[in-house]
Amino acid sequence: MSRRCELTAKGPQVGHKVSHSNIKTKRRFLPNLVNVTFLSDALAKPVRLRVSTNALKSVDHRGGLDAFLLKAKDAELSQKAIEIKRAIQKKQVAKAS
Repeated sequence: MSRRCELTAKGPQVGHKVSHSNIKTKRRFLPNLVNVTFLSDALAKPVRLRVSTNALKSVDHRGGLDAFLLKAKDAELSQKAIEIKRAIQKKQVAKAS
């Protein structure tokens, strides 16, 4: 399982661990990922995603999973999130007509 957020595409970063004697060795900074179940209003079902805690705040700020996905770019989303986004768009088109 990759360490990448499914909504914001945050992944590991590389930096230095600096000792007291100022010796620098490579290390990885991993994103804070959590497994979360979101409720989709349009699909009327729960959706389970692995997202960063920063993405959790962003989803809440934008007004839920549906609003976040519709506003997000496809390049940032995982394949699973893109499929959910398309399903939400289909539901909205069907509801509008």
